[in-house]
Amino acid sequence: MKSELLKALAAAKAGNWDESHELVQDLHGKLPYWIHANLHKEEGDRSNALYWYRKVGENHIEMEFNEERELIQSEVLRLPD
Repeated sequence: MKSELLKALAAAKAGNWDESHELVQDLHGKLPYWIHANLHKEEGDRSNALYWYRKVGENHIEMEFNEERELIQSEVLRLPD
């Protein structure tokens, strides 16, 4: 899952929202849900982002989305290969 999450983050950073969303939409767990929340926040869909943050168990709705992606990436990089 680590490689898919890193690909999703790279796509998001490159502005490829649809690609990033497609990569995480069928993954389960805190980190894919967190990326999902971040994507919907960037999209401007606050209610959908809040839904995903509830699944994550944390709320970063007020954090700037690129700063949040760096935080997510640091968590992803801690995963075993």
